[in-house]
Amino acid sequence: MKKPSMTLKKILTAGLILVLTLCTLTACGGQSGDGESAEGTEELTTLVLGTSADYAPFEFMYPDDNGDMQYGGIDIYTAQYIADYMDVDLQIENMSFNNLLTSLNKGQFDIVLADIEATEERKNAADFSDPYLTELAPQFLVKKENAEQFKSYSDFEGKTIGAQTATTKLDIISEIPDVNPVALQSVLDLIKEVNYGKVDAILVDGSVAQQYQATNDDLVALSFDELGQSADVCVAVAKGDPKGLLPKINEAIAKLNEENKIEEFKQQANDLADVWQEVSAPEDGEEGSEEDAE
Repeated sequence: MKKPSMTLKKILTAGLILVLTLCTLTACGGQSGDGESAEGTEELTTLVLGTSADYAPFEFMYPDDNGDMQYGGIDIYTAQYIADYMDVDLQIENMSFNNLLTSLNKGQFDIVLADIEATEERKNAADFSDPYLTELAPQFLVKKENAEQFKSYSDFEGKTIGAQTATTKLDIISEIPDVNPVALQSVLDLIKEVNYGKVDAILVDGSVAQQYQATNDDLVALSFDELGQSADVCVAVAKGDPKGLLPKINEAIAKLNEENKIEEFKQQANDLADVWQEVSAPEDGEEGSEEDAE
């Protein structure tokens, strides 16, 4: 048999190099050793929600028929709708309001829903979806027996008024002349303060004030033009949206709004008003540096 010519050897060598190159490229196009794709993004199978379950009707807990505690509320149902749209599981983590966005950017959650308004200041700390509902302007809650004292906004001057830590409501009351602001982590604690007469009033979002008025005969909700207008509520994701979640979230919100699901979610939350239990998360020792909730 004749030995291969030099030309044939060159052809065979070039062919072998081509085959090895194609194999290498094929391997690079698959999964890397740590389970990430070539783009460096891991396929999402569980959507982790960060919230604070002390803000009915948006987020709370309630016992089911077996006595097991479950999460409920407008934001919880909205997050579940988004997870279903994305075809992933939903995992809920409860945390104090003022740590939510800090923990979001540390990767502890994928999204945050906590009746959050996308203010300009918060946009420096996180990215936000399209609005999924419009929240009523803030309202005061006062004891019914004291309601006659507050005929105008100026009547709150010099009073002791409570609001939730790291919220826009705390900023509002701090601007009232001579007011003594009281900041507490939990709305439940604020309700106790006004019920026990330790504060003259508390300031919360309009929907929350209306809900407490409806379920507590001793409280009255008061609204004033000085408290501002209604505001859009959005889903928060980590700054820069590193996981690329916003496009799918916005698609889900568009479908949710088209189907008018928020009204359905409001009714679901109201149906549980007799059994809901607002649960404050224990402090984790970390203080958020920005406004995180409401």
